[in-house]
Amino acid sequence: MTEEEKDIVAMVHEFVLKEVRPKAAEHDRTGELDWDAYNKAFEMGLICADLPAEYGGQGMSAVTGAWIREELMYGDAGFGLTCGTNNLGIKPVLIAGTEEQKRWCVETLMSDKPGRDPRWPQKRSGFAAFALTEPDAGSDAGACRTTADKTPDGSEYILNGRKCFITNACYADFMCVVASVDRSLGYKGLTMFLVDAHLPGVSIGKHEDKMGIRQSATCDVIFEDVHIPASAIIGKEGEGFKIAMKTLEQGRAGVGSGCVGIMRAILEEAAKYSQVRVTMGKPICKQQAISSKLADMQIAIETSRAIGMKVAALLDAGDPAAAALGPIAKCYCSDALNRVATEGVQILGGYGYMRDYPMEKYMRDAKIFQIFEGTNEIQRMVISGDVIRKYKVK
Repeated sequence: MTEEEKDIVAMVHEFVLKEVRPKAAEHDRTGELDWDAYNKAFEMGLICADLPAEYGGQGMSAVTGAWIREELMYGDAGFGLTCGTNNLGIKPVLIAGTEEQKRWCVETLMSDKPGRDPRWPQKRSGFAAFALTEPDAGSDAGACRTTADKTPDGSEYILNGRKCFITNACYADFMCVVASVDRSLGYKGLTMFLVDAHLPGVSIGKHEDKMGIRQSATCDVIFEDVHIPASAIIGKEGEGFKIAMKTLEQGRAGVGSGCVGIMRAILEEAAKYSQVRVTMGKPICKQQAISSKLADMQIAIETSRAIGMKVAALLDAGDPAAAALGPIAKCYCSDALNRVATEGVQILGGYGYMRDYPMEKYMRDAKIFQIFEGTNEIQRMVISGDVIRKYKVK
């Protein structure tokens, strides 16, 4: 880390210890975001920290953003995900949007306004969401059923369809939505749209009651004859799938750093417990079976951080190798997190299974990292495809 990054990490670490962790168990039970902590995070500049400076953001590097995300996830996975999803929500615009779109989105994210859904309390800043997944179109984006039909005069598109599992949807002021302009074209018909979430016809459906990351809101979004201007297209017609994949590629450094933050919290809990739990006359940390587990946890943290930070550094350098390494980092870090979570529960034994201790929460939080932003099965298909192309028999 640079000296500046060390100062930022120390600041964020102190913030999560004071503001996030003490209330994490309560908000895990209620499934509601800690708005007081979120508003303070916004005031500290921790929301969308990598927005370009020329548009009013802080312009932090992907590496610095990864350090911040690690600390936020160390505080609480659902809280960290809520903070980080705004980056995902605006990313398609930063990748392929017009100057006007970029400025409008940044101004909206940095504004003071209430949420779009009256069921949620006042909030300090704007929110963004990335709306790709559908009930029958998760890993298979080409099966997208949400349609965008161009009006005869070409001035508007009419959006109809339903998205599911959309993070921050109930708070969002705008969404980057993937829809098909011609379903017969499959992937080639997919187009990305910048949709003002306050437009008539945009509504929030089911609020998911999740196993983990419960401070993060996950909802259905329903589009019923939503009229959006032709200027709302991000990029060009037919480029939606390409933009969505680039968005997810850039998000995978964040997945890695998030996994590291949770692993750190698990190791800390396990290491402290192992020093005070005595069996056969000595603390269990002195037992080889337990000490080996602690060592493997530390190995997982350091290796996961290394590969996640390498992806972030490649993104900062504009190196296309980030696209190939991202799926590897996503698989490795999320698999490592789930191994660490399982061992953490095992070290605490029966107490690891009880809600009196945070370990069972960490295990619940961990699982989703193998699923969202492309399941690890899909990532392995991508990775193996790269391998076959590299070593193709002539």
